[in-house]
Amino acid sequence: MIKKINLEYILLSLVLIFGFSVRLYKINNPVADWHSWRQADTASVSKTFVERGINLFLPRYHDISSIQTGIFNPEGYRMVEFPIYNALHAVLASNFPAINLEVWGRLLTSFIAVLTSFFIFLLGKKYVNKEVGLLACFFYLFLPFNIYFTRVILPDPLGVLFAVAALYLFDLNIVLSGLIFALALLQKPYFIFYLVPFIPFFLNKGNLKKSLTFLVIIFVPFLAWRMWMRSFPQGIPFWEWAFNGDRIRFHPAFWRWIFGERLGILILGVGGVVPFVMALTKKPVNKFILYFLLGMFLYVSIVASANVRHDYYQILVIPAVSLALAEGSLWLFKRSKILLAVSLLVMFLIGWDRIKPFYQVNHPEIIEAGQEIDKITPKDALIVAPYNGDTAFLYATNRWGWPAVDNSIDNIIEKGGDYYVSVDLASEDTLNFQKMFATVKRTDKYIILDLHKRI
Repeated sequence: MIKKINLEYILLSLVLIFGFSVRLYKINNPVADWHSWRQADTASVSKTFVERGINLFLPRYHDISSIQTGIFNPEGYRMVEFPIYNALHAVLASNFPAINLEVWGRLLTSFIAVLTSFFIFLLGKKYVNKEVGLLACFFYLFLPFNIYFTRVILPDPLGVLFAVAALYLFDLNIVLSGLIFALALLQKPYFIFYLVPFIPFFLNKGNLKKSLTFLVIIFVPFLAWRMWMRSFPQGIPFWEWAFNGDRIRFHPAFWRWIFGERLGILILGVGGVVPFVMALTKKPVNKFILYFLLGMFLYVSIVASANVRHDYYQILVIPAVSLALAEGSLWLFKRSKILLAVSLLVMFLIGWDRIKPFYQVNHPEIIEAGQEIDKITPKDALIVAPYNGDTAFLYATNRWGWPAVDNSIDNIIEKGGDYYVSVDLASEDTLNFQKMFATVKRTDKYIILDLHKRI
């Protein structure tokens, strides 16, 4: 027994160590790879905490435009998730400045992924067996999709950690589970779908007191934060579109994008569909995994538009997918090792082929232009850095300002705009503005204009 236990935890340790190691790939990338706009928004809050002190109740970032909220936001309020991730990020970057902020963000998320995978191991062991637990831990850490999305600068992986840990603790300590799950909801309200496996518990009259205790614990902090956020409407991004803003729910395109492009190809790499389906069709079907997947189906169906538009929204579904992959793989291993080996090989090859471009920095010129702005302009200068509304360019300047021209240029100048920088030298705005304002610097990659010096 001791030898078996030791082997179990030796294997687990190896998976965790290598799982962290693979996330070091391109760890020093600038915030200009896939989904750079969302990463830049998150990193910007962390950077503001480093520069101006940590205030959990007033997170702020560099974008003062009206683009994300419809209201001019001169203080740069960023009222979305409760900024636990940003506070941890800022503490690390402030106390260990030898490593830059961006690398610390990726390291923090990678460490969070390792912790999450440990709780997935515990969940699999608890509700199926230790073999499924180990395999689920492995798949969570090594699915190419999840390698990328658990080394990005985003709060979602931290929410997954809180939610998975709370699931494991649910029947061990209802109060502790509730407190941890409350932290998950403070990251994203969508984590409520993780509770679907425990609906029978909540419906059991004998569990009424425990159910009410749990629900009060998880919802009071969430509601308090949401009420506080309402005091800062200029910092609350548009959100109604996420549910069914483009009316795509259950249309053919919905099924194609969610189950074909995302789950079938991007996450499972085609080959992984085989063990995944086995987990749902074998008899008996594990009820915990089935209900967990049902919760994820409800999530992608209700939050339909956001899941179709943005693949990072599927970060939430990976724990359930990993458990299903693990159980299906174990079942298939006992019946056809060759089919399992081929399926997993195809899954990793296609998955990596689809994810590899996500690491690329396709427009390094925004980093070069941003560094020049940081070098030649005052620290308090407000910058107009148009990049189709993507805040990655503005973040690269290390200045506050506008990620697009959201109003007339004269109106922006009146609100404090000091410099205009563009990497699109042929854009209509750039061509017009360089006739109106003095050029500070021009290269074949970017142009910087002084908005206070009219020609």
